This record gives sequence, C-alpha cells and structure tokens, in this order.
Amino acid sequence: MTKRASAETANPQAFTGPLHEMAMTTVTDLWNDSCSIQELTEAINQRGAVGATTNPVIVVYVLNKEMHLWKDRIPEMIEENPTASEDDIAWQLNEEMAVKGAELLKPIFDREKGKKGRISIQTGAKSYRNTELIVKQAKKFHGLAPNMQVKIPVTKAGIPAIEEATYQGISVNATVCFSVPQAIAVGKAVERGLKRREAEGKDTATMSPVTTLMCGRLDDWLRIVADNEHIITDPGYLNWAGVAVLKKAYRIYQERGYRARLLSAAYRCHMHWSEFIGGDVVVTIPYKWQLRFNNSDIACVPRIDNPVAPKIIDELSAKFEDFRRAYDEKGLTVNEFDTFGPQVRTLRQFIGGFDTLASIVRDIMIPDPDIKGR
Repeated sequence: MTKRASAETANPQAFTGPLHEMAMTTVTDLWNDSCSIQELTEAINQRGAVGATTNPVIVVYVLNKEMHLWKDRIPEMIEENPTASEDDIAWQLNEEMAVKGAELLKPIFDREKGKKGRISIQTGAKSYRNTELIVKQAKKFHGLAPNMQVKIPVTKAGIPAIEEATYQGISVNATVCFSVPQAIAVGKAVERGLKRREAEGKDTATMSPVTTLMCGRLDDWLRIVADNEHIITDPGYLNWAGVAVLKKAYRIYQERGYRARLLSAAYRCHMHWSEFIGGDVVVTIPYKWQLRFNNSDIACVPRIDNPVAPKIIDELSAKFEDFRRAYDEKGLTVNEFDTFGPQVRTLRQFIGGFDTLASIVRDIMIPDPDIKGR
C-alpha cells in the first residue's frame, strides 16, 4: 500500500532518506515528537511528517530552544491576565505552542479529512486520578483548534476519561502506557466511546484515536530493575522489551479490530522505529533521532510482522516479573496501572516537567532580585 505526498506542505526535491521513504511508501505514519516550529516545519517538508506531539518535558525543551519566539509573548500573557498564577500562564503558553503547531499541520488535516494532521496536547499529569478533571481539560483542549488530539494518561481514572472523551468527539492520544494490558484497556475504551457516538448517529469517520506505547521507557525501567535486583542478562535483550510489547499489542489490535492506532514513543535505539515499519501505526520520533535514522544505512523494509526471537521473550519473562506483567494480556489489572514501575516514574517526570515550565514563567513574572544584583 502506498501513500501520496502532500503538495500543499512539501517540496518534493527536499525529500530524502529512509524516513521519507517510509512515510511515502508504507502505511506507517511519521510524527514529529515536539511542537518546535523549526523541527516540525522540517519534519513536514523534508520527511513527510503528518502529525506532532507534546508533553510538559517537550514544552520545556522547545521553550529553551525557541525562547526568541516567546520572550515577548510571555510578558504579554502576564500583563493580559493580572490575576493569573504562574500555573495559569504556563498552561496558556502550553496551549499557544500547540496551536502554532496545529497551524502548520492544518493543510494535512484538511487533505486527510481529520485522519492525519493533528497535534497532541497533554492533559495535566497532576489530574491522573480524577476522571472528571481529565475530561474537562480534554474538552477545553479539543476546542483550541480543529486538529487537536488530546493526550490522556492510561491510569485507573484515565480509562473512563478516554471512553468519555471519545464519546464527546475528541480524538484521544492515550499516553503514559507501557504494557499490553494497558493497550487493550485503551482499545476497549475507545471502542465503547465510538459505539456510543455511532448509536446516536454522531460522526466518527473524521476521528483518529491513537494508543501510545512508550517502548523506551519500559526498556529503561527494566534496566533499573536489573541494577536494583542484581539481574544479569544479555544487555541487547533489554532493547527488545518495548518492541515485543508493541508487536504483541499490534497483533491483538488487528485481530480484534480496535480502531485506535498504536503509536511508538520514547526512542532509545533504532528498533523503536525500524521494527514497526510497514505497520498501520504511528512513529513519533524526536528530532535528534530523525537525523540519526535518516542518515543511517537502515533499510526501509517492513518488519512489523517479524516476531521477536522466542529466546529473548523467554529470558526476559524468566528474569523480569515486570516484563511478564507488561507482555501478558492479563499481567496487570486496571487497578494496578497507577503503581506499575514505569508508570510511576513517567508520571513523576511529567509532573516535574510542568513544575519546571511554571518556574520559567515565575522568573519572568517575579524576577529574582538577587540574580539581577549579582
């Protein structure tokens, strides 16, 4: 199956490398893993990207890289909102960044009738236990631009929020997800939401839900477990854990007809991209990894259906309980999602990322007089 290039957004002469080849000749979609104007523009125009994603950590990264685009706007936000807290301004900044990215993707969104050309914006990680607050913020983000996709964490409270947001016509990006049980819970929740809409005669054809699997973060966690529990294994096997989970989830999604697409995130090695080529999935790749992959000699050939070697699955299963929990369809209950190791670690990082963003706003809102006087 082939895909056509976008005449509206692309200079065909600029397209080069295996990422562009993948984007143009397979059903696998490339997203830019940030809302950086420079990075997203380049990813669209040179590599055929059809989406983008953000989270609090990414927003801080982009702000540090492109502060020249925001150094005048942030003081304006503060002046325009005299009673706003630093958190309020941080959220406004987050939203405005996403809207600017959405504008770059809008031609693709229009061409693809809502199925592509979206940017993901993440609901507040601090609300991960509160379904009502997650849905409320998701509705607000959905209204920021026609091509918004809203990230909701795959927590105990997040699963009903994913269903409700889907029912309300919001294209969700289920995030903070590391396991087959979580992916299945999302697939079911999205289906419930879509079927509720369809029962009422509401549109679902233009919606494009995705389920993120943070492959590299599962690998990271198993390395931490290996250190803490003094486990010796072939170090190369740990690069396959997240790949194995996504490939198993992909088979299940295809067999059961779940309409959400899987998305590979958190890159640590080329296999988090190369092993998924040819699948009806999304690969959301950070800029530095795009450069590495596109300059590599890795062939753009379909690998999604190539199974992970049984000996790798067997050894990871034998030595790591948390791999078994992530790989087994019944390895985690919904009630256990919030306490799963990589889940806790990632939620804490995202909460910290927003706090860092708020601290940047604070330094502009109430500058430290000691720093100025030094």
